[in-house]
Amino acid sequence: MIRITPVIAIEESSIEFEFVRSSGPGGQNVNKVATAVKLRFDVRGAQGLPEYVRQRLIVLAGKRLTTGGILIIDARRFRTQERNRQDAIERLCDMIRQAAERPKARVKTKPSQAARERRLGSKHSRGQSKTLRRPVAPADD
Repeated sequence: MIRITPVIAIEESSIEFEFVRSSGPGGQNVNKVATAVKLRFDVRGAQGLPEYVRQRLIVLAGKRLTTGGILIIDARRFRTQERNRQDAIERLCDMIRQAAERPKARVKTKPSQAARERRLGSKHSRGQSKTLRRPVAPADD
């Protein structure tokens, strides 16, 4: 059981790991050892996620979410398999924590009367300066 918040926890069995060869630092070891980690987490079928967290996680995941609702996190920052595995789990937990934070409700506001008048005054003065830039029409004699 991975505790994410005091209310939210996910089962370790709901996370699948796939180990693949990684590019980057590691020298000859790169060609021999599969250190990169692909974490797969079924967002739609996960137990222990409240519905509002699930919906926000789907939005936050973006391109990392497959059409089947599986979140894929690719971790290849470190040279060891274990550190990449921990990094992937931490990134998943951070994403779920971020989804658990409810966004603040927007409070509608109206501009004050003085602000409206200032806006219209600046528009009028801008128009006046542009009018003054126009060429003078020739006088008909």
